[in-house]
Amino acid sequence: MASEKIQQFIDDIKALSILELNDLVKAIEEEFGVSATIAVGAVAAAPAEAEAAAPAEQTEFDVVLKSAGQNKMAVIKLVKEITGASLMEAKKMVDEAPKAIKEKISKDDADAIEAKLKEAGAEVEVK
Repeated sequence: MASEKIQQFIDDIKALSILELNDLVKAIEEEFGVSATIAVGAVAAAPAEAEAAAPAEQTEFDVVLKSAGQNKMAVIKLVKEITGASLMEAKKMVDEAPKAIKEKISKDDADAIEAKLKEAGAEVEVK
């Protein structure tokens, strides 16, 4: 709890009008060589600085099949192999393109899957 002296000071400040509070702030600024606007500006600038920090590097990627291309059967077989789905599920995934085939995988795995699907004639995107 605040000392009696500090509590009296707080009570005195509460009793001041807006104009008197404005004069008090100006007097404190002059007496101590500080500025209330700098303190407010520094606090307001902190969130902006946090937002300006570099975004974290992406570590998880999704492989999205945009279209099967001309060799649909080969793409279906690859999707089956990549996902472990049944032949019917793989066909459904290919038919529903654009569709994510694999999600939240490493960049190397995503690139390898992308290369296989493109080699089979599919249009693929890594996100």
